[in-house]
Amino acid sequence: MSTATTSAVDAVDGELLALRDRINDIDAELIRLWQERSRISKEVGKRRMASGGTRLVLARERQICDRFRDALGEDGTQLALLLLRAGRGPL
Repeated sequence: MSTATTSAVDAVDGELLALRDRINDIDAELIRLWQERSRISKEVGKRRMASGGTRLVLARERQICDRFRDALGEDGTQLALLLLRAGRGPL
């Protein structure tokens, strides 16, 4: 392999590593946010039930699903359902 070809391959490899590092950073932030959201959602549920409310507020869950679907399409609905389950547990 020529020096120019080796340099080009190294540049591409470096760019890929930088992109993967950024993905790893984003993943770490998503995990942190997921955990924070779940913790807050559980606290909301505890407070709602302590004040005599229901375990679930379906209208609120529907709003969340709609917001995620509108922003991300059908995958957004699936993501919203996972987030809701993480915050309240399985039905």
